[in-house]
Amino acid sequence: MRHKHGYRKLGRTSSHRSALLKNLTIAIIKSEKIETTLPKAKELRGFVEKLITRAKKGDSNAHRAIFAVLQDKESVKKLVTEIAPKYIERNGGYTRIIKTRVRHGDAAEMAFIELVK
Repeated sequence: MRHKHGYRKLGRTSSHRSALLKNLTIAIIKSEKIETTLPKAKELRGFVEKLITRAKKGDSNAHRAIFAVLQDKESVKKLVTEIAPKYIERNGGYTRIIKTRVRHGDAAEMAFIELVK
């Protein structure tokens, strides 16, 4: 049983899982809406929202902390200067997950995850 288990393993090692979340985060920052499987979207939601909350401070320490996670200069810059200031008045809930379809090949549930306007 998985009572009180903290995260989804997604069938990957810890390093592969962290790389996956990093790449999905960069993709959602660049395009603001991506389609992925439902478990990945649910796991990504908490990861992205913690980064946005950190970016709302907007200081140089926020830049450093987010860059340490993402390792992508342009997405860090966009997150801190464009995306985070939109959510200054909002206390969480920066993303939305919309179930879309069942993937034909492996019957995986697919979902859009997008940044709330």
